[in-house]
Amino acid sequence: MSITPLMPVYPRCDVRPVRGENCHLVSEDGRRFLDFASGIAVNLLGHSHPGLIGAIQKQAETLMHVSNLYGSPQGESLAKRLVDLTFADTVFFTNSGAEAVETAMKTARAYHQHEGNDERYEIITFKNAFHGRTMATISASNQEKMHKGFMPLLPGFKYVEFNDLEGAKAAVGPHTAAIMVEPVQGEGGIRVADDAFIKGLRELCDANDLMLIFDEVQCGVARTGTLYAYEQLGVEPDILATAKGIGGGFPMGACLATEKAARGMVFGTHGSTYGGNPLAMAAGEAVLDAVANDEFLAHVRSMGEKLRGRLEQFIGNYPELFESVRGMGLMLGVKMKVESRPFVAHLRDHHGLLTVAAGDNVVRVLPPLVIEDAHIDEFMEKLSAGAADYKP
Repeated sequence: MSITPLMPVYPRCDVRPVRGENCHLVSEDGRRFLDFASGIAVNLLGHSHPGLIGAIQKQAETLMHVSNLYGSPQGESLAKRLVDLTFADTVFFTNSGAEAVETAMKTARAYHQHEGNDERYEIITFKNAFHGRTMATISASNQEKMHKGFMPLLPGFKYVEFNDLEGAKAAVGPHTAAIMVEPVQGEGGIRVADDAFIKGLRELCDANDLMLIFDEVQCGVARTGTLYAYEQLGVEPDILATAKGIGGGFPMGACLATEKAARGMVFGTHGSTYGGNPLAMAAGEAVLDAVANDEFLAHVRSMGEKLRGRLEQFIGNYPELFESVRGMGLMLGVKMKVESRPFVAHLRDHHGLLTVAAGDNVVRVLPPLVIEDAHIDEFMEKLSAGAADYKP
């Protein structure tokens, strides 16, 4: 048998972490890495955070899972906190970001069909977006590399250029149900939506009774310096998908919606075996305990400004490698003039620095949100050394 026990869908590197210590990972062979990837924006409290660990341990000793056929005091508590902290009136808990996006799309379609408009099912999305790896979420993306091997795609999606408001307007038709957008494209290269674009989408949805869906799976949960990125954009969505950081490393996600948007999500329309289990809810509560306060969010903004400033100053030393810095808060991207993936591998393998490659030849810089000045200093030292001996 030639296939590996782990299905070989990832080109896994030689780093094999077995332990985490705050903002560092330690591999099986004892090597130590500065983790400015955070499990792709998941480990927002770093590794081995005592509050998160304690909450999970305590809940595991009490109750890990029951069916959603029963009442959920744990889910009700976390949902109420999210409702109080955001635009939303109601929450459905999932196990992943892709499931949260699926729920968001189903919610949008269910709204129109509940209103008697069965013909309204299409969702407008934006090029270079990433919404997940299920059949529906890859269909919501125009990226051919995600489509290969899985054709035919599901119908019901139109693709428009990101930040192209006129293109979005032209795509609206009699079958349109919703517009779905990442306020900050993550996999697409840390591309931030223009204020005018986002506000224009809100006006377009209001004028045509469309659902505006924000995919904040990567940019949400304090990553940009506010609990959710939409707070900095001057508009509120009707539906929002969140995951990654919301569990701090425990697999969970959520779909948030207004009362109007959720009209069609009635008994029997949706469900999840594990979604909203008590163990996940304990993790979510611990994350909100840590991040949903002005002091923590101010820390994220402060560290983000410092890190961005250091990066902008640094890239001028290597004009042949780097072009610009972009992003919000501690969701930053360094646009390269050469392919970014080999450079990310070079930093990892030769300098013990973990970052993440993204589209548009961007290096994603996604540190734990608990970083301090010393971590920024260490990051810049490793990045500088990596740039100095890199030969593209």
